Amino acid sequence: MEAPTPETESKDPRALASFYSGYVWKRLFGSARSPVSDFLGRISGLYRRTGRPRSRRRTSRLPLPLPSSSADCSVVLTKASRVYDVLEDIMAHVLSYMHDVQKHLEFWQTRAEGSDGQKMYFMLFERGPLAFVDETVRLIQQSVSEGYSLQHFCQSASAHISERITNLTYLRCSLASFLAEVYVEVEKRGKELVTSPENCFPSLVLVMDGLFSKLEESIGSLPLHNQNDSSPDGIYSHRLAFYSLPNVIREGSQWTDCEISDAINLIYQNIQKLESYLSFAVAKYKKPRKVTQYWISYTCGAVGFAACSMWLVRHSSLMGSSDISNWIREAKDSTASFFSDHVEQPLLSIRDELFETFRKRHESAMEQEEVQLTAKSLRRMLQAFSEQTEGQKLPEDASDQQMLEIVMARYEKELMHPVKNLLSGELARALLIQVQKLKLDIETAMLELNQILRANEINFAILAALPAFFFSLILLMIMRAWLKQDTRAEGRGRIARLQRRLILVEIEKRIMQYQNYFDQGLENDAWCMYGLMLYSLDCLYLASERHARATGEWPWLRQDIIDLAKPGLQTTYKFKVTSRMERMYDCLLPSPKRK
Repeated sequence: MEAPTPETESKDPRALASFYSGYVWKRLFGSARSPVSDFLGRISGLYRRTGRPRSRRRTSRLPLPLPSSSADCSVVLTKASRVYDVLEDIMAHVLSYMHDVQKHLEFWQTRAEGSDGQKMYFMLFERGPLAFVDETVRLIQQSVSEGYSLQHFCQSASAHISERITNLTYLRCSLASFLAEVYVEVEKRGKELVTSPENCFPSLVLVMDGLFSKLEESIGSLPLHNQNDSSPDGIYSHRLAFYSLPNVIREGSQWTDCEISDAINLIYQNIQKLESYLSFAVAKYKKPRKVTQYWISYTCGAVGFAACSMWLVRHSSLMGSSDISNWIREAKDSTASFFSDHVEQPLLSIRDELFETFRKRHESAMEQEEVQLTAKSLRRMLQAFSEQTEGQKLPEDASDQQMLEIVMARYEKELMHPVKNLLSGELARALLIQVQKLKLDIETAMLELNQILRANEINFAILAALPAFFFSLILLMIMRAWLKQDTRAEGRGRIARLQRRLILVEIEKRIMQYQNYFDQGLENDAWCMYGLMLYSLDCLYLASERHARATGEWPWLRQDIIDLAKPGLQTTYKFKVTSRMERMYDCLLPSPKRK
């Protein structure tokens, strides 16, 4: 449809005011420029921008395919920021819509891969209580009247899921084709957009007007069921109809600043219409919310919470009972006791034992000196007894064992006449030497036993602190998993790294599929696959930027992503780029295997 006119847009005051303001501005101030006209132009442009839809994506996204080797690039970008803003907003909104469609499509694809029992369970128990009642009543009625079997119910569930997959896939393909064609048109005019954006923009707007019309024909025919059933046939009466440029602007060779502003405003109105249409289209085929999927669990939880609340009220002071106060006091005492027995006392014991070891190191040295004195005394006694028995002086390197053998041999000989040798022989002396040897053995054993007991005291203290240690370790693991955010590709853990590599694999597959469709002459499929490749590149751009900036690899990784998005590069070169990316960049390397 054409741009809003007084006849076609009498019900839209904002569009009507925008049209007349642009028309009057073009007629009165199109040829002459003055400070007053510039001021009025800014006010008019400010009013037009109030109706622009806001992008729901992050500011970081796949950049426009513009050359960056211009000497006056920064100056030109400053002067023509509105031209680049509208191009970036088109890409940002389309990528955002594709993200929403992809999210719901992945959910239904996961459901389609399930078994027949899982599909029936989903139809009955994961679509909310109203769907549960409706499906149960319909199943019972048709089972009684028509012999409705579980196989028919399974086929109905498969058809329900397949319908959503088909329509969401069609929406995604249409948006991907539109994104691809816009990207290619911007890439064709890259140098002109950098050098003279105001002169190049009119031809680009004319092309985009045709692309919007093509998108209107592609997805505008999808039937949308009205959720309120206000229409007679149950179909939402609104059809997607974009605004088109007026013939006056189309036929103009040189566009004025006001006409460019009107064209930009028209593009934003079309984006707003597309967003409004897709909100209805996706609302029909979107996945159920978490509350809807797990309504049985939430219901049981609510019932349990209500029962628990009633039980607590019955034992509270409101009903004259002191049970809760007693339980709180007991829990407090138990917690304090656990902390004292398993945290405070073991740590204090370990600290005391360690410092006690350092403080009593001199006592241990004294004990060792006493043992050494006993050993030296025993050696002197053995040496004197052996020299007296042998009648000669023993060498200084004689061992205690050799001298002890001499003592034991004389002891055995003396035992033949114990009474006589006890009084006049060497039996008493040999006995005293053995007592000295026994004393040395006892002191040595006591010293070793003392060391073992001290070591065991520390071990028992550590063993008492193990419950608190394991509890702290579990808390640290939970905090680590929460901080890493492994569930998405933007995270820092092993799962996030794997998801980034899977995105790269998806990019390679779509590059190959695009080339195959292009070689076979399937233009529509090729455009769709190229748009899906741009969407995957945008996902990789978002997922890897923060990590690549941290390692200093971002300028090179960003340029590789931009190179992969260029339509003119050969497929073999793109495969070389993807191979280098998965081998060189740290954020795309495989995570080290756990041993």
